[in-house]
Amino acid sequence: MKISTAVAMRISKLLHERGISQYRFERDNAIPHNTMKTIMSEKNSSVNLKTVMQFARGFNMTVSEFFNDPVFENPDLEIE
Repeated sequence: MKISTAVAMRISKLLHERGISQYRFERDNAIPHNTMKTIMSEKNSSVNLKTVMQFARGFNMTVSEFFNDPVFENPDLEIE
């Protein structure tokens, strides 16, 4: 699994848990639609830390909390 897939899965999970639509999250946190679309469609093979920090802040959590999910513990996670 690519890291971008894991990030997209984590974002989807958090949106679902909090009952927030993707559009509302984008709007409330000034996340460009193209950024969200690219991540959620897994068009990039990687995601930069700045983007992850922006998402973590949008969910009112630390980056550590964002990455504290079993999806990131997958031994097959591609980090290259």
